[in-house]
Amino acid sequence: MASRAIELLRDYVAIPSVNPMGRDDVPPSIAGEARYAEHVAAQLRAMALDAVVVGAGDRRSVVAEATAAGARDTVLVASHLDTVPVDGMEIDPFDPRIANERLYGRGACDTKAGMAALVAALQGVLARGTLRRNVVVVGEADEELGSAGVADVLAHLGGRRPDWVLATEPTSLRVVNEHKGIALARVAARGVACHGSNPRAGRNALGLLARAILAFEELADELAARPHGALGPATLSPGIGAGGHAPNIVPDRAWVVLDRRMVPGETVDGVRAELEAALARRGLEHVVVERCESEKGPLGTPADHVCVRRCRNALAACGARAELGHVAFGTDAGAFALHGIPGVVMGPGSIERAHTAAEYVETPEVEAMTRFFTALLESAD
Repeated sequence: MASRAIELLRDYVAIPSVNPMGRDDVPPSIAGEARYAEHVAAQLRAMALDAVVVGAGDRRSVVAEATAAGARDTVLVASHLDTVPVDGMEIDPFDPRIANERLYGRGACDTKAGMAALVAALQGVLARGTLRRNVVVVGEADEELGSAGVADVLAHLGGRRPDWVLATEPTSLRVVNEHKGIALARVAARGVACHGSNPRAGRNALGLLARAILAFEELADELAARPHGALGPATLSPGIGAGGHAPNIVPDRAWVVLDRRMVPGETVDGVRAELEAALARRGLEHVVVERCESEKGPLGTPADHVCVRRCRNALAACGARAELGHVAFGTDAGAFALHGIPGVVMGPGSIERAHTAAEYVETPEVEAMTRFFTALLESAD
């Protein structure tokens, strides 16, 4: 007989909550987090919690708060509701099949398992009356793209900020206190159009952009020489670009979008300044950084921070290895960190299975995460 956490996880996987990722070809029947948010909200209300659904349209998040008399701190547990699209999957993405202690389906690993473990643990703790730590249960939209759900959740909470955040992501039950952040920069070259038969009468934006990309490659080499502990160095990589109108027209405009991975301590303003300095060294006055925005902030919670200690203590209390680690991917813990809220990342499953054609999570790890949450919520330390 399946445990409560596995029953919940099967229900969650069966509810499509695909992040459209800016595409317009994702069927409405599977797009958006609203269905999943409403389902979780109803479960939380059945536990006598005042759950609310926030956000707009199909991109919705759920928030509920459980308080304990005399609690010393408040943890916000963020388990994102959205999944990546299902193109090319080798399994039915919304049929949660179990085989060989693996539960298959889109989002099973990333990260509906984290929400299932939390809700199962909270149900038991509240039924027993053993809650000793305040907890804000959050299922946020849009983690896979721009973290719009984090903004909606913080707007709803207003001044009621948690002491720390635990973002459930597949870390194989390691407590992760560091990860890189993501900044995206759009850089544009401004040329002067003319007929292709007389190119010197204009200014070729594609040529300017090519020189800018070479300048950014030099900057990437400089970043590589500045490692940041176990995380390694910050990185810079051109991702997409375009320019021009026709082969016989000298292009007056060209652009590229850069992926810049930030290490703890870096800011998006600092990233922009480095890009602009790289262009200035090459004398590229007609190339400008049009936009530089943080998609996910870096996470750099000290290893001796109280939230790290509390998570490791909870793991030890339920007989699990209290390992500390770091990851290369960004999470909403970094998005909350941009607002001054420290945190960690932890959850069942491996990132190597997330987003894959046959995504799955190991059911014993889901059970272990449920025991962890139980220990965390029942501890006053």
